[in-house]
Amino acid sequence: MVRKILLASPRGYCAGVERAVETVERALELYGAPVYVRKQIVHNLHVVRELEGRGAVFVDEETEVPEGGTVVFSAHGVAPSVHANAEARRLNTIDATCPLVTKVHVQARRYAANGYTVVLIGHAGHEEVVGTMGEAPDSIVLVESADEVERLEFPPGTKLAYITQTTLSVDETAGTIAALRRRFPDIYAPKKEDICYATSNRQWAVKEMLAEIDLLLVIGSHNSSNSNRLVEVARAGGVESYLIDDEREIDEAWLDGVGVVGVTAGASAPEKLVGRVCDWFRQHGVTDIEPYRLVSEDVEFRLPVELRRELALANAQA
Repeated sequence: MVRKILLASPRGYCAGVERAVETVERALELYGAPVYVRKQIVHNLHVVRELEGRGAVFVDEETEVPEGGTVVFSAHGVAPSVHANAEARRLNTIDATCPLVTKVHVQARRYAANGYTVVLIGHAGHEEVVGTMGEAPDSIVLVESADEVERLEFPPGTKLAYITQTTLSVDETAGTIAALRRRFPDIYAPKKEDICYATSNRQWAVKEMLAEIDLLLVIGSHNSSNSNRLVEVARAGGVESYLIDDEREIDEAWLDGVGVVGVTAGASAPEKLVGRVCDWFRQHGVTDIEPYRLVSEDVEFRLPVELRRELALANAQA
């Protein structure tokens, strides 16, 4: 019988996701529907459906946007070829790439321009990885694990540097980096780690509460990298964990013999979904619902410059 719910902190939206979602909302206010969005603006089903309800149209590729249309690029970033295609179609582009992803793109370009072969630690096929590799496709090699590092071969004298996807497991990535340093002692490292503050903080918050809980529910969509990593962190610490889009995916069989349930949310999951999960437990007789700790994040990112410029013009004319 579940007697208590502990809420991890921090959880849910990060600054990059807030910025991306607000970018689409403000673009719809400014230009009216339809505003096109390349890929999911953030990896959350509820956010995408809500924005669709307001007039956003999600497309897989920028080439699907009618000529002259307005398109927002997602928080995960895009390759330079996407910008080139958009320009050729005379699209009004608003780039909502998270500034922390942009930092990785800049590093990739800089390392490649300086003659480095860049080892990118990340998940094949993830939109962020696709965008980053597009910055210097001939100079970037992708590895997903420490095991893959052992199979890397480079000609003698190759200058190496590494970068990482921003939403990885902190612990797993540390193992992969250690393997890289062992095999290639001269490999050049970023001055500051690439895994973003929100990903690190949410994993830390889960680790902190593992000793207090019997089960962890992670609210997030199944294609959300940082949400999946939270499940892995709990399981690696010996606590069973499940990823749910919302309260409707809770299986009561998971709760057999469970006294304390931890709840967290990935960086692209809105807080109202946490509220809905808490309400589900209240309806099932749980009254003790409390934050495990209260940790606030004060990171904020300004809206994309293209949008700020247009909003300023619109305000001046109003």
